[in-house]
Amino acid sequence: MPRSTWTAGRRGALLGASAAVVCATLTACGDTGGDSYAAVGPPRPSATAARPTGSVTLVPLDAPTPSSAVSKSPDGEGTSASTPAAPSPAGAKSGRSSAHSPSPTSTAASTRAPSTPAALSWGAPARKATAHRWCEDVTLAFRNSGGTAVRSGTVTFGTHIIGALGIDWATIESTERLPVPIAAGARKDHTWTVCVDAWRVPLGMHIETRDVSVRWQ
Repeated sequence: MPRSTWTAGRRGALLGASAAVVCATLTACGDTGGDSYAAVGPPRPSATAARPTGSVTLVPLDAPTPSSAVSKSPDGEGTSASTPAAPSPAGAKSGRSSAHSPSPTSTAASTRAPSTPAALSWGAPARKATAHRWCEDVTLAFRNSGGTAVRSGTVTFGTHIIGALGIDWATIESTERLPVPIAAGARKDHTWTVCVDAWRVPLGMHIETRDVSVRWQ
């Protein structure tokens, strides 16, 4: 049997009445025969909200650009307004120059000195006896110091017939072709076998090719 607590005065009467109501409510809920419960008092707070465990970085949103600014039309709807690009000082033309710049190859070609003609020189003939007294091997060394190659030409030999006592009896000429081409700045050696008629060189006589003249193009 519940114990009654009395409080003197009017305040005690109100508290007693409230306690009686609460007891009646609990008795009524418990008599339903089931496992029913009545919640009395304020509800319990919900489960603790999950908090982030890592670091949080706040990133500000990009401000709208002038080209994407939104203006409102008279009927209240938003419209997108784009800002036209400002014209350049050259009348909206491209700033890239259209003038043709000379290439390094053309510049080098324009500054290159013009080619000079061929300039052929040669040394004294180098002679070597053969098995026949009326023939000998003659070697010439050519050098082209010009700026153009030698592409054609001839060489003329002057062969002297020398007697047994060293007397120069005659000079016989013969012509051969140059060993072309001889490039500009190049050096080239060549050997010819120079002969005269055998009857011109009797026994005891010999030949000496001493004279050389050259023509070239």
